[in-house]
Amino acid sequence: MEGRAFVDSAPVMERQWAQQSGIGWLGKNSLLINKRQGSFFFLAEMILDLELSPDAPHADHCGTCSRCIDACPTEAIPEEGVVDASRCISYFTIELKEAIPDGFKGSYSDWIFGCDICQDVCPWNRFSMIHREPEFLPDNEVVNMEDDDWIELTEEVFNKRFGKSALKRSGFEGIKRNIRFVRDKSK
Repeated sequence: MEGRAFVDSAPVMERQWAQQSGIGWLGKNSLLINKRQGSFFFLAEMILDLELSPDAPHADHCGTCSRCIDACPTEAIPEEGVVDASRCISYFTIELKEAIPDGFKGSYSDWIFGCDICQDVCPWNRFSMIHREPEFLPDNEVVNMEDDDWIELTEEVFNKRFGKSALKRSGFEGIKRNIRFVRDKSK
């Protein structure tokens, strides 16, 4: 048997495959939702040259709920199942390398890296369980950072503290840009 494993490391249709395999359904926020776990979980894929019989796809259980759509402060969910990256806080704060468009100033509170608003308001997440994986726990130094610590953050401290974290994706300049953008809400 030959195969390869992926964990957010290749452009695979992980949510769609997971939905087709019966793990959950794609919510109006385009995320995979599971009845017992909500949407706060990681997906990993194994692509194998092995014939397997999948479970049946999961039915949609969002119904008439539109909390994720209604709660998005930048209106990045224009219709069910569609996220407009050009309006999404996660895209702006993680992937975008240029300046964040001025039209969004003041619209996303103090989010400087990613956004979970559409997940935070999802009623299915009342079933999500806190993980027990020590490797996923936030570093106490980071949790205890004050506003001034973020504002005065140097590249050396950033590299030491976040060199092995997801924040590395934005890079030092990206995080500093995000901090300036959030602090400059009114201009």
